[in-house]
Formats: sequence, structure tokens, C-alpha cells
Amino acid sequence: MNQPEQHEPEAQAPPPLAADPEDPSHVLLRGPTEVRSVALVVLTVLAVLATLKWASAFLIPVMIGVMFSYALSPIVDALERWRIPRAISAAVLILGLLGGTGASVWAFADDANQLVASLPEAAKKLRDTMRRTSRSDNTTLGTVQKAAEHLEQAAQDASTTAPTARGVQRVVVEKPAFNIRDHLWSGTVGLASLIGQVVVVTFLTYFLLLAGDTFRRKLVKIAGPTLTHKKVTVQALDEITGQIQRYLLVQLLASIVVGVTTGLAFWALGLKHAAVWGFAAGVLNLIPYIGSVLVTGAAGTVAFLQFGEINMALAVAGVSLFINTIEGNLMVPWLTSKASRMNPVAVFIGVLGWGWLWGVWGLLLGIPIMMVIKAVCDRVDDLKPVGELLGT
Repeated sequence: MNQPEQHEPEAQAPPPLAADPEDPSHVLLRGPTEVRSVALVVLTVLAVLATLKWASAFLIPVMIGVMFSYALSPIVDALERWRIPRAISAAVLILGLLGGTGASVWAFADDANQLVASLPEAAKKLRDTMRRTSRSDNTTLGTVQKAAEHLEQAAQDASTTAPTARGVQRVVVEKPAFNIRDHLWSGTVGLASLIGQVVVVTFLTYFLLLAGDTFRRKLVKIAGPTLTHKKVTVQALDEITGQIQRYLLVQLLASIVVGVTTGLAFWALGLKHAAVWGFAAGVLNLIPYIGSVLVTGAAGTVAFLQFGEINMALAVAGVSLFINTIEGNLMVPWLTSKASRMNPVAVFIGVLGWGWLWGVWGLLLGIPIMMVIKAVCDRVDDLKPVGELLGT
């Protein structure tokens, strides 16, 4: 009886080894899906940046009004607890703020006009000093400058005495005459635009102060149906309000200290219009990184024009730099750390980015906007990496 043939079982391929997450040699890559996700994120960021740039004329007054409402709301809330209506307290507070600003500008107007009127004489003095220095300079740099002047003069003489080729018409380009009406028109349009923005910010601040916590309650209401969503929204709004108010208080205190200290130091050194310089230092201190550089450079230049000595210019610039260094590296970081825990590198890059988008207003509003972004990202699961990147 024939036995059935026994076939050997076919060798089966071993099952694929699963990637061990603990083993760094096994790495799984998901190419197409991750590339599409990254491309979508990049396109979204570019669209948001383009929208912010395009809508800057609308967004900047809105953000300034929101910042003013955050700064003034504690005062209005306190007056409301004293049985004073919000409409009256907000109106009186805004009018007082505008009146105080106008009175300060009026008080320093005479000194500012004298400073501006002295600029032509100062420029003439600087030009004469440079001419005397260049005439008495026997160094290599002076020789090179003289040689350059001789070459330039020779080129001009050659261009004026060179004969014109036959059949070639010589063309002389004349600069357009100075037309003061164009400058007056552009200045008038700029002034009207500034006045319009001030009016918009004033009314927006008043209406926000008048609304009180209406928008806060509406945001909590539409946050979600569950109590968890409402609780997270309340926490985010509380953190945003507290951080912005503390940040504005820190900036106001720092500006007052810098302005008073700078004015007194310049007065002690004998610099003219020290009060104007103190006021300018306090105002420009609100612009991160750039305001202090402008005050230091301008004060050093004016000191050189006034005293005519490089030592006094270095002394004035050094005092201004010392004050801003102490304020920027010791006082403000310590106080700001109490307001929010922000990464200094992320803050610096963010301020530069907002400055690129909105100019000077971006430099002023960059840090508060980043505080809002961080407070929101810390409470949204998909955005927590961004909050971690912005934090310390």
C-alpha cells in the first residue's frame, strides 16, 4: 500500500519586528503625512502674518485701546465700588489722562523749541570742528581724504572741460525745485491721521471701560458646554488680565525712574534742557531695546555740540547708558519675572517680529501680545509646545 507523500512545510517568513521605542536603533518615519502637516502649518503661519500686516491700520488702534482698558480698569472698578457710575468715572479718567498729557507737552514745549532752534548752530559748530580737524590732521587718514578730494576735483574739472562729441547732445539733469506745498500737504495728512487714531483709541478705551466684564462673561458662556471648558477659560482670562496689568505697572514705574534719574543726571552734568531729555528718556523707555539706544546716542551728540569736548560727550552718553543698563538688566527683569515667566530669547525674537510687522507700535505691543499667546497656548493641548517654547 502506497504511503502518501509527505511534503515538508514551506518555510514561512518571520514576522516583522516591531519597533522598540526604547531602542534608539529602531526609528519609524512617517514621511508624507508629516510633510503635509508641516506644510499646512507653514502656510497657516504665512497667511496669519500677511493678514496681520495687511490689517495693521485696524488692529493697532484696537490693541492700543485694549491695553489702555487693562491699565485703567482697576481704577474704574475701585470707583464703581465707591458707588460712582462707570460711565462718569471712565469719562473723567480718560479726560484727565488726555489733559495731563497735553499739559506735560505744553510745559516742555518751550525747552523743546529752544533745543530744536539750537540745532542749526550746533550743526555749524560741528562742521567747523570737523574742518579744523581735517586741516590739522597729518595722519594717513587725513592724507587719504585729501587725495580723495583732489581726485574728485580733478574728475569734476575733466567733466566740465571735456569737449562734447559731434552729433551728441549733452544732457543736464536738474533736480526738481523745492515745493513747500507738497510737504505741507503730506504733513497735514499725517497729522490728521494721527488725530483720527487718537480719537478712535479714546472712544474704544471708553467703551471697553464702560462694558466692564461683559465680554469676559460672554467668552465664558461660549467657551463650551462643560464646566471644565468654562473653568479653563476663566483661568486663562484671569492670567491674561493679571500679567498685562502687572507688566504695564512695571513699565510705568521703570519709565518714571529712568526719566527722573536721567533728567537729574544731565542737569548735574550741565547739559541744557535736562528736563526735556528726562521726559524723552521716560517716554522712549517704553520702546524695548531701541528707546535707550536713541536717547544715549542723541544725548552724547548734543553734549559734544554743546561743550565741544569729547570727554563731556562720553560722560553724558556713559551716564545714560549706565542708567538704562541698570534699569534694563536688573530692575525690569526682576519686576517682569513677577509678572510673567517668559523666555528672554523668545521675547527678544518676538519683539523683533512684531516690530517688523507693525513698526514702533509692534515694539510697544509685542510683549503683551506674547503674554496673551502664552496664556492661551498653556491651556490648549495642541498648542502646549508653543507655550513651552515661550516659557522659561
